[in-house]
Amino acid sequence: MFRKEVKGIKELILRNLRVQGLETPLLQKRLIEAWPIVAGETISRYTGSVAIRNQTLYVHLTSPALRADLSMQRSEYVKQLNDYVGSQVITDIRFN
Repeated sequence: MFRKEVKGIKELILRNLRVQGLETPLLQKRLIEAWPIVAGETISRYTGSVAIRNQTLYVHLTSPALRADLSMQRSEYVKQLNDYVGSQVITDIRFN
């Protein structure tokens, strides 16, 4: 009996998600759920809604001072969030 190429279950699930077009929405959902973890508890208290459109994460903040401060650090947050998810899901963050 010949042994065919054996694939891991993780690889099979990811390939199936990709074929069905569900990989990107799943990664986006994971990234949105990662915002409070990456941003921290203090920033999360001032966060309203979080959404992704066209590879941009939109974060509604209730504090104008915090919005200005985070705008200067947005490239760091982009990198941390993408690293947390394990894929490049977003390219920019807009705080409003």
